[in-house]
Amino acid sequence: MAPKISIVKATGKWAIRAAGAVIGESSNALELTEGDYAPVIYIPKSDIAMAFLDLSETTTTCPHKGTATHYNLEAKSGTMPDAAWSYEDPIEAVAEIKGHLAFYPDKVTVEKL
Repeated sequence: MAPKISIVKATGKWAIRAAGAVIGESSNALELTEGDYAPVIYIPKSDIAMAFLDLSETTTTCPHKGTATHYNLEAKSGTMPDAAWSYEDPIEAVAEIKGHLAFYPDKVTVEKL
């Protein structure tokens, strides 16, 4: 049985920080909750300084969301491989996350302001 997925507008304003720099801020974030996993904040790409992100060769597949493309984060201190992911063509049930990025918490800080 598929885990229940819910997507809601994340309240407040969110900052995305990596390698000592703010790479984005958003009041249009989405919060995705899937089963018993911790909620994940998805930030619109339009609210991220995409110049810091390069498409990586990594892809992963989730049976409940589709195929995710991953991004390397380019910082002064070096490249952080696969720091973010995005569902460019998510399955219909989670279509709201299209055009959004999520970040791995061990590489990037996503915090509510």
